[in-house]
Amino acid sequence: MMWGVVLIGFCSGIISGMGIGGGTILIPALLFLTGITQQQAQGVNLIYFIPTAITALITHRKEGNLSIQMAKPLALLGLMGAAAGAFLAVSVKAQMLRRLFGVFLFLMGCSEMCKKNQT
Repeated sequence: MMWGVVLIGFCSGIISGMGIGGGTILIPALLFLTGITQQQAQGVNLIYFIPTAITALITHRKEGNLSIQMAKPLALLGLMGAAAGAFLAVSVKAQMLRRLFGVFLFLMGCSEMCKKNQT
């Protein structure tokens, strides 16, 4: 299991650094490879997110890929949404939370599949 956790962390870090969202890999992998609940996996994801986000933020800022003007209102609204989401996550049963997360991932996957090539 230890090597699995190392691999999960590394792969999720790569995805996070790309700005895609490492939690899309981290949460399902933790659920499949460990005995933790959905709420615990999401809690681990939140702790994991802090250092990976800081590292990616520094890199993207150096490359000029950051608009502080756009980020400020989004960060404020994100904080409010995070508080609401955290309250919801601890209020919902783990099975329902797991299903909601699965539906979210499915819809995001469908959205990406339907996008036209933008390269």
